[in-house]
Amino acid sequence: MKIVIVEDELAASDHLAYLLNRINSDIEVLAIFDTVKAAVNYFLAPNDAELVLMDIHLADGISFEIFEQVKIDIPVVFTTAYDQYALKAFKVNSIDYLLKPIDEEELTDALTQFTVQVKEKEQGMDDDQLKGLLGLIKVGTDKKAFKNTFLVSLRDELIPLKTNDIAYFLIDLGVVKAVSKDNQTYSVEGRLEDIEESLDPTIFYRANRQCIVNREAIVNLKYYFNGKLIVSVNPVAKERIIVSKAKASDFKDWMNS
Repeated sequence: MKIVIVEDELAASDHLAYLLNRINSDIEVLAIFDTVKAAVNYFLAPNDAELVLMDIHLADGISFEIFEQVKIDIPVVFTTAYDQYALKAFKVNSIDYLLKPIDEEELTDALTQFTVQVKEKEQGMDDDQLKGLLGLIKVGTDKKAFKNTFLVSLRDELIPLKTNDIAYFLIDLGVVKAVSKDNQTYSVEGRLEDIEESLDPTIFYRANRQCIVNREAIVNLKYYFNGKLIVSVNPVAKERIIVSKAKASDFKDWMNS
């Protein structure tokens, strides 16, 4: 079985490849991509892939954009940490999905289902499935309520901190920190990925793996080598906030919206 993984978190893609090898050592991971652009370029060219394991959020956009640019005629299994509106979309459109963190038994079941599909000669998503999925995702996004307050830690206290008062979130020594507009630093429970899902994407942007920034905290952007950007913020961050070349164009569009 030849599989392509589309996933922008290195730890997640490594874990997925490890599980696949545990399940069946004959499984071959042909390639791992972390951007919409890279995946599109791969599937535009002749390839031997038989199955795609695909995350929703990628480094340069949403994975559904891939299907708008190229036809994928093989089964796709989404790996997602999305909330219920997305799962409803998957169910309605008869598309398989796995919830993160990926469970070995559930992954095994998905691969078994893939084998059944091959025998029945089923293909990937058709146009109606894609349109239905995108439509339901949009409806869900429109209805989604974003978090207004975070309960944060400061020494031995828990303090309610309004989301709009947060300049940026960052990972510091493995702990998520929220830096307020008045330059106070608080510890926040949870993963940066989960925090990102709870934020309004018109206000906050995941600049890189370590940082989510509030547009109101951005002072300016500076061009960096190889097409990257440096984001200057107020209060000043301890480490430089760098946006990759792959995300630079999308980040500028977001800032310009």
